[in-house]
Amino acid sequence: MKIEFCIDSVDGAMAAKKFGANRVELCSALNVGGLTPSFGLIKQCAEQGIEVHVMIRHIEGGFNYSKADVLIMLEDIKIAKKAGASGVVFGCLTPNNKLDFEANIDLTEAAKSLDLEVTFHRAFDFVENPTEALTSLINFGVDRILTSGQHDKAINGIEKIKTMVQQANSEIEIMAGSGVNKTNAKELAATGIDALHFTVHQSNTTKEALGMGSRTIIDEEKINGILKELSF
Repeated sequence: MKIEFCIDSVDGAMAAKKFGANRVELCSALNVGGLTPSFGLIKQCAEQGIEVHVMIRHIEGGFNYSKADVLIMLEDIKIAKKAGASGVVFGCLTPNNKLDFEANIDLTEAAKSLDLEVTFHRAFDFVENPTEALTSLINFGVDRILTSGQHDKAINGIEKIKTMVQQANSEIEIMAGSGVNKTNAKELAATGIDALHFTVHQSNTTKEALGMGSRTIIDEEKINGILKELSF
């Protein structure tokens, strides 16, 4: 089973290298589910010698995108490749929570033409019919799905994750994420998932004035706790 760190900084990339993670999902704005990071951040993380998979989501607030939005995402995929990414992460839904076939196929084909792997992110947890959606994503050529089993936390969706693993039958990777910690990592791993995904940061608790937010720092205690449970 592989380990994927969810990161928002070069420090996160360095932590992935230090602890032997297989890859990272790189985002900005993790507080809104992750947005597309800058070219410079992608480049600096890739230069740490780790496999970087880049979030392609330029705007917060759901996963329904206009044609203009998709054009932006296509350009961001090209930028991610140029910056040294190994893969991209996205997910497009219709307003009634079905897969947006056209958008997902266009983005997947663009990524594959650049030799980038494709992860369909937790937009999957919003789809109306996950069984049909999983089959479609296999047909689209997507490499993996990140899911919490359509619950707030992966441990609460563990039965659905088990079902997804069985349905996938190794035709697409299933990666569990959301709320992963040292108390549930082993149980989630036992479902037969291909990878486990978790954030490796915590807030430094210091908020800047005038609503400028707060930075994150690497939570090595969390990382060590999870990896110890998994015997990494």
